[in-house]
Amino acid sequence: MKRIPPLALLPPVIFAGLAGLFLGGMFRMDPDALPSTLVGQPAPVVEVTPLPGLVPFTRAMLEEPGPKLVNFWASWCAPCRVEHPQLMALQDEGLAIYGVNYKDDAGKARAFLAELGDPFEGVGGDDAGRMAIEWGVYGVPETFVLDSDGTVLLRFAGPVTDVILEKRIRPALAQAAE
Repeated sequence: MKRIPPLALLPPVIFAGLAGLFLGGMFRMDPDALPSTLVGQPAPVVEVTPLPGLVPFTRAMLEEPGPKLVNFWASWCAPCRVEHPQLMALQDEGLAIYGVNYKDDAGKARAFLAELGDPFEGVGGDDAGRMAIEWGVYGVPETFVLDSDGTVLLRFAGPVTDVILEKRIRPALAQAAE
């Protein structure tokens, strides 16, 4: 009987291992979700520049009772315009939403809110992007759901659409209200 050299078995074993990893990735719970180390942790620092004429966003706001959202946005961000009606609807429902204007001109940010409406109870500018780094933001828009204690329950990267609102944001808000 001919003996198979051990090195000849290496390529099929490596292939099988990679195929298993790929299959696991394809069937995970939510392939679009970006992982966040913040989930289950207290919200990071709030260091924003006040935008003239708007209520400033402070750390104390995150510790007020009730569920809340923190939304990173910019006037130059097209997906931010897409999600804006959903944020306005959430504000109409009485949800506290705090905005972080990411690497934007303060005048353009105020014009954006004047045109589309201001859903934020507090807002501030993150001109250098330092706060976004602390929060692990990849880009705008990104939305975080926090509970009454200021603990992050969900991070969602991308625009909050009707589908995302119903499938991701509202369940996290329900969890925050418990």
